[in-house]
Amino acid sequence: MSTDTSGLTQLGQATDLPQSPEEAVLERVPQPRAGERYLVRFTAPEFTSLCPLTGQPDFAHIMIDYVPRDWLVESKSLKLFLGSFRNHGAFHEDCSVMIGQRLRDLLDPEWLRIGAYWYPRGGIPIDVFWQTGPQPEDLWIPDQGVPPYRGRG
Repeated sequence: MSTDTSGLTQLGQATDLPQSPEEAVLERVPQPRAGERYLVRFTAPEFTSLCPLTGQPDFAHIMIDYVPRDWLVESKSLKLFLGSFRNHGAFHEDCSVMIGQRLRDLLDPEWLRIGAYWYPRGGIPIDVFWQTGPQPEDLWIPDQGVPPYRGRG
């Protein structure tokens, strides 16, 4: 079974890290198992962005789960998109929800959720959770496995 990659612009090419999430190009490929329901999980344990007020780096462990319909996100484009936040100043909530919404808009998945487990800022961790709707009951959706903050790492 092959997947059509003819429209991709980044995979297999030297690609610079985008300067911002708005500049980042998220790409998709056709889902090769049409009609088969399964969960796709991406884990980004070293996600970084910038505090919009101080410019200091913020760090998070990002978990993205989705049940594809017709499309899969191309993983290199996702890596570049997530990396583009390194130069982006925004609050934790904005970064987290923006990631989920961009993926939803690109993929139109059956279901998508993002768990953004942020390391403390000012002594308080801020975790952000967003999803497109109720979790599918008839599909195995494992726990994201990131414990409540107790010196994560």
